[in-house]
Amino acid sequence: MEVLNQAKANPVALVTGASSGIGLEYARELCIRGYDVVMVSNEQERLAQHAVEFARMYGVQTWPLYLDLSLPDAAEHLHGFCVALGLQVEVLVNNAGIFRLKHVVNLSVAIVRTMLMLHMNTVVLLCRYFGEDMKKRGKGYILNMSSMSAWFPYPGISLYASTKCFLKSFSRAFRLEMLDYGVNVTTVCPGAIATDLYNLPLHLQRLAVRIGVMMKPDTLARRALNGMFRHRAQMIPGVINYFFIGILSLLPYGVVRWGMRKVMRQLKMDN
Repeated sequence: MEVLNQAKANPVALVTGASSGIGLEYARELCIRGYDVVMVSNEQERLAQHAVEFARMYGVQTWPLYLDLSLPDAAEHLHGFCVALGLQVEVLVNNAGIFRLKHVVNLSVAIVRTMLMLHMNTVVLLCRYFGEDMKKRGKGYILNMSSMSAWFPYPGISLYASTKCFLKSFSRAFRLEMLDYGVNVTTVCPGAIATDLYNLPLHLQRLAVRIGVMMKPDTLARRALNGMFRHRAQMIPGVINYFFIGILSLLPYGVVRWGMRKVMRQLKMDN
């Protein structure tokens, strides 16, 4: 672990899933904005590499923490790590997650447990631990990553979408509880992002970005953090995503079932 000594104390941010994709861009953007960042992930090598890179590049302090956030005591361990180092986390970004396009009965039990723990249990417990600290200090920001899929409990993403729906509902209510204490909670509900989360080939990701169906992770991170610092309650980045929510919510379930079966056959992901 490499730590840079600094004359002044920067504010501290914590980002989960910070070794790749959107989480990496959240960490980068916060470093650019002058935050020291606790970077948490289960990808040890990549995490350490990026933490050192960001510290050197942006002149901030980084703490890479290798941790499986799907474990029952992960939130307690992460909070304890920050307390032991005397870190007062001003910004908490709950970003870590997994995606699988499969029917629930075709998912391994291990994946089901991981998704439930990662998207719900650990996020709520991190909000509980760090939210209490922020409440005592009278300030803080929490950003929870939900998804546009929270509006669409469709076959193939039934478990993923349901956990994101829980997260959207919890975050909105938690926001109302914390506003009187000077703590802002923002829910981000992005559509498809050009990362490896969906196992989509790189050339198709680039095409999707060009036509506006996907968004680059750095663009999302920048817009989401801007919204959080402006005390936005909920963000659905991208005008086209509002259009999709309106259209897809009107589709008959028979059409939805037919379409999802076509997609899953095409991707050959349903066993």
